[in-house]
Amino acid sequence: MNHPVTPVLAAFLLLGSTLSSASSDVRGHVSTYRSPLGVQERCVALNHFPDGNYSTSDNQQENKFCSIDFYSSSVALCPKFFSTSPGTLIYDISGGPYAGDPDGFEKRICPRGKIMHKEANGAPVSYKTTMNGKNTSGTFSTASLLYYHFSRYLHTNIEVPVSVYRSMDRQVHMKRVTRPGVRYSSHKKSLHMNHAAWLEMEHAETHPDSYHPTDELFTRDRIQIYGIFIHPKGKRYSAELNGTRRSGWGDGQNRDFQKTAPYLALSNHAPLLKAIVQGMDKARQDHTLRKAMGSQVSTAQMLSWMQDLTEITLLDYIFSQQDRIGNIDYTTYWYWMEKGKVLRRPAQGRKIPKDLAAFRPVLLKHTVLNDNDAGGRPSYVNYAKRTGMLEKIRHYNTDTYKRLMKLDDDFSRKGNLYDYVATTFGLSEPQLKMVVTNTHHAAAILKASCQKGKLRFDLDLESYLLTGDVKPQQTLCDG
Repeated sequence: MNHPVTPVLAAFLLLGSTLSSASSDVRGHVSTYRSPLGVQERCVALNHFPDGNYSTSDNQQENKFCSIDFYSSSVALCPKFFSTSPGTLIYDISGGPYAGDPDGFEKRICPRGKIMHKEANGAPVSYKTTMNGKNTSGTFSTASLLYYHFSRYLHTNIEVPVSVYRSMDRQVHMKRVTRPGVRYSSHKKSLHMNHAAWLEMEHAETHPDSYHPTDELFTRDRIQIYGIFIHPKGKRYSAELNGTRRSGWGDGQNRDFQKTAPYLALSNHAPLLKAIVQGMDKARQDHTLRKAMGSQVSTAQMLSWMQDLTEITLLDYIFSQQDRIGNIDYTTYWYWMEKGKVLRRPAQGRKIPKDLAAFRPVLLKHTVLNDNDAGGRPSYVNYAKRTGMLEKIRHYNTDTYKRLMKLDDDFSRKGNLYDYVATTFGLSEPQLKMVVTNTHHAAAILKASCQKGKLRFDLDLESYLLTGDVKPQQTLCDG
């Protein structure tokens, strides 16, 4: 049985590392574990972004992730074979019918291929690794770390799940996860891409130097693979936010995305409330969008969605995300006003809780970006850039704009924010350059819109909920 070493504040950097080295060279709070073969594994909660808005819940989730011991009798590992990427599902089996029996769970439950709840304590944690083979989908585990920490710096309205770095003995992973993944994914034609990914993973773990770039999947000594922990939550939006996708993958579905009601309102230069009405009216002309939106969409919901889209398009532009459309999720919250403040809490169904009834709360869908691993690499197609998403935006949140301008200015001076990004995520030189360049281009696009008088700073959900109105703020274009 393994036991974690007491975490210490340390830099997870190997001797002689440079900016062109492996993405496993990350910095943060380190916990260590030892595999049955004697390999020392690491979990790293990355250092926080300077001036980032991290919650107590974020810190608790990081600690919870880094307390997971793959070799505990209360942990079972299942290959994921219901989508295209070769991920691992980590189950807590400290209670239930398989308590203390991970081998039994992995042999009898994992082959079912679905998310299990009755046989385990709650939903599984996902362990995602990089995979970019010739016949596989594209996934880059470091992207989830980038989205998490940049979202906290930008103080986003959207929720980006906590993620931490984790390495694992490649031999153990191959035996417990990869080879079962190869077997379980081989029986369905619909899983051909997933099966190809598991085959690629098996070949790579057998011959690490056969996978390129090797450093994106393996630690420098090639003894371990590495990836990230993440706990996805929520449900998938339909066409109301993900778009109709009728034009096919790539440019087509990204342009369909720009025909949704919130994006139409976002790209309308009219005053906010008028733009919202016109955006909804135009979107409802499409049968699929009208059906997905339902009979009523509140102004507050539209305003929230519009701010969500400014944040999604900005993050996706910076990280060259190529697979956003169709991968936007949500949870639901009750929002209410009490003593001059806007409060919220997760909703369980659509019935107003008795203790909130007097406050006349509103139920809003709250956007969650769970699936962020097709970004962060220069080789990925930047569809936000390619389809001109930022150039069309006419409404923005003041704080988001100012933070972007501050980030761009710091990057240009190679200040402390630049140093943080350059030394924390283990980015290669091309990856770091992409993030810096895309941040500069995004800032330049929005600044140009501001200078031309095409950008209204009026996206403020809290102000609208408090007053029932919106008043554009005056913001200097230089931030």
